[in-house]
Amino acid sequence: MVVRDHPSLSLSRQCRLLSIGRSSLYYEPKGESADTLAPMRRIDALFLKYPFYGARRMALHLRREGVRIGRRRAARLMRLMGLEAIWRAPRASAPQPEHRVYPQLSLK
Repeated sequence: MVVRDHPSLSLSRQCRLLSIGRSSLYYEPKGESADTLAPMRRIDALFLKYPFYGARRMALHLRREGVRIGRRRAARLMRLMGLEAIWRAPRASAPQPEHRVYPQLSLK
């Protein structure tokens, strides 16, 4: 996208043309620290075994194993890894085709 050694366009001009900030050219993502990677690996292993665990249950399970982690950190790490608990959605208000609809009771 941006050519660093372009003969006629400076970096500032290229960034202005692309509508991006010049500082974004120099940004290098740090990645996760080793202190964070260890719980992430354990969360991943537990999630394969218990895919119905949410952040609360995952944090509780990890604390029982001796890992110091809170619910919010477990939720952040699960969100970062793209993990979401599998759960059955409530279907209490789904209309049944064989039930009669009474028009005076419907909300309009």
